[in-house]
Amino acid sequence: MAMEAELAALAQFGVAGLVCWMWLAERRAAGARERQMTEVHERLMRERRETDVLIAALGDNTRALASLESCQRGLVAMLGRLRPTGEAA
Repeated sequence: MAMEAELAALAQFGVAGLVCWMWLAERRAAGARERQMTEVHERLMRERRETDVLIAALGDNTRALASLESCQRGLVAMLGRLRPTGEAA
């Protein structure tokens, strides 16, 4: 509705008014697109930082589980050596 009112006001200036209105409409749309792109870029940067933190935590957890598994294998091997040879498990 506001654009129609602007167009009606600019119509009194003929083709020059129409061209001016079209330029203003394009500038507004370009500004809106720029704001949207800035918001999306900022969101992507936040998500990237969050993803980096999650990947680092996953790597730490993987190392911890590998270490735990290695210790458990060592304990099983040690218990196997302590068991008398004639006994069944």
